[in-house]
Amino acid sequence: MPTSTASQRRAAAKAEYDAFLAACPSRQLLERISDKWVALVLAALGGDGPLPGAADGGAPRPLRFSELSRRISGVSQKMLTQTLRSLERDGMVTRTVTPTVPVTVTYELTGLGRSLQGVMRGIKAWAEGHMDEVLQHRDGYDQEKKRDAAG
Repeated sequence: MPTSTASQRRAAAKAEYDAFLAACPSRQLLERISDKWVALVLAALGGDGPLPGAADGGAPRPLRFSELSRRISGVSQKMLTQTLRSLERDGMVTRTVTPTVPVTVTYELTGLGRSLQGVMRGIKAWAEGHMDEVLQHRDGYDQEKKRDAAG
């Protein structure tokens, strides 16, 4: 039986990725990247979102933990830490520690993270652009359900 290299084994496994299968690792990745905090962290590091003193976002740039926390309203310190660690583990974000007093830690998108951020930017824009329609549908649905329950 011939042996295969690690590269050959990865290529064979890649051909078999199917997110519809429960054990497929791509399903775990889909679960991770569909998390709202992941989307918002990617957007913030990608230059989207509110910047103090700026009307619009800018180019991707490294941000400190405290900057991310301020830009992403409602995220707890624990959730932001978990999200950043998972993104670092998956190769989407790099964490850089600078020996200053106090120590400075910054987070930045990797090339892989930037490629995902581009996709997420489109999803975020779609959600913001279609929110009025979605709210109208929700209202109509809720009113119909109330009528059905009453009658």
